[in-house]
Amino acid sequence: MSLLLPGMHVAGGTPLHRLDPRVKMGASLLLMVLPFVAPSLPSNLLLAGFVVALAILSAVPLMALVRTLRVVVWTGIFMFVFRLFTTPGTPLLTVGGISVTLQGLGAGAVQIYRLCLLVVVSSLLTYTTSPAQLAHGVEAVLEPLARLGLPVREFAMVLTIALRFVPTLFEEIEKIVKAQEARGALIRTGPLWKRVPGWVPVFVPLFVSAFRRAEDLATAMEARGFRSAHQRTHLYRLHLTRHDLAASLLILALGAVILFVEWRMG
Repeated sequence: MSLLLPGMHVAGGTPLHRLDPRVKMGASLLLMVLPFVAPSLPSNLLLAGFVVALAILSAVPLMALVRTLRVVVWTGIFMFVFRLFTTPGTPLLTVGGISVTLQGLGAGAVQIYRLCLLVVVSSLLTYTTSPAQLAHGVEAVLEPLARLGLPVREFAMVLTIALRFVPTLFEEIEKIVKAQEARGALIRTGPLWKRVPGWVPVFVPLFVSAFRRAEDLATAMEARGFRSAHQRTHLYRLHLTRHDLAASLLILALGAVILFVEWRMG
């Protein structure tokens, strides 16, 4: 597969695909928190190496996985520039009273690294876990809150629908962009001030299409007699296996090692 869209599930039989969704969600959460808890270079190198190993183990094309980072390009640029000009330290360049510091350069690079790590980890989670499994895992994790009267099952259903339509919306954007470019619109080429207005005729039909899809889905659900029952059953029940326990111990050991390295260095 040459192109992977954010939120897309890639079916497979790798060890990551076979893990319990609750284990994968917990591991993803830990991997996302560790860069903020352990900011040292050795800790982050260890963490980055572990994430790369997971990406290889998942059998997802690495270049296709890297391409998913383009959805946060502008966010990364903004965070880098903001850190670059607002972090005090040793000046490298001063223009009009605004200084670019060495510490700002490092802080901006750290922000981009953290953002890329968050995107890659979340992408690995969605690539190796189907929307139905994710929703089932979320429902199982939040099951105690259902006893307090919170609509956990409804939340899981909304999550399933949202994850299902994320790749569809990205595909729709790509189709609309190509159609507008074929009509001479400057969307991905030309100066920035000319490209920004070109996105207006992209998002208008996108929102119209999204609302139409939502209406069609609601009609289809009502036609099939869907009701939010209090006692819904599942075709497959979640059970922790020895592989799930081993994976849990491995991710906990990684977190302990990183925290130990951080403690030794600090």
